[in-house]
Amino acid sequence: MVPIGYMYKTISAKPEWLKSTQVKDIYSVSSCVSKDFTDWVNYWKHNGYWFFNTPDVMVSLAAEHHINLSEQMLFYYEAYEKQWDDVEKQWANYEPEQSFITAVERPTDATLLGFDLVSFSCQNSAECSPLSCNHMAEIVAVNEHCLLQSFAQAKEILESGRLNDCEPGPYRIFAVYGIH
Repeated sequence: MVPIGYMYKTISAKPEWLKSTQVKDIYSVSSCVSKDFTDWVNYWKHNGYWFFNTPDVMVSLAAEHHINLSEQMLFYYEAYEKQWDDVEKQWANYEPEQSFITAVERPTDATLLGFDLVSFSCQNSAECSPLSCNHMAEIVAVNEHCLLQSFAQAKEILESGRLNDCEPGPYRIFAVYGIH
C-alpha cells in the first residue's frame, strides 16, 4: 500500500435511500455523501494524489479561510499501488500528478477502519465510492461505516466484475484510517 494523504470530512449518517441494515454512517473516500472539509481544490495545496501531505496543511487552510474543523473527522489513506482497469479487466499502474509535491507523512496514531473502492475516471481526484454511491453496500458485506473488511474482499469484488454496472473506472482500493 502507498501513502496517499489526509482529508478532514463531515461524516453523514446512512442516507435513507441506502437500504443496508449494517451501515450506520458513511466513511467513504469520495465526497458524494460525507463531504470534504471544504471545496479545497482551488487552494492548490493538495499533493499529487489529490489529498494532503499532512493534516497541518488543512488546519492552515481552515484558519486562513475561517473553516470550522471541530466537527470534522480526520482520515488518513493508503491505496493499493495498482488500479483496476474495468475496460481491459486488468490491474494497471498509476502515479501521482508530478506537478504537485507528494511527500505524505505517515501518522503515528491511526486505526484501520476498513477498505473502500473509489472510481478515478479522470485520473486525478477521488470520484465515487460504489459501496455507497451505487448501493453496492446492499449486496456485499460492509461494516457499519460502509467499508469493506479486508483488502482481499475489495480485490475480489473488483476482479469479479460486480462493479460493471456502477460508475466508470478505473478503480482504486483504499485503506481508510481514522486519526485520533
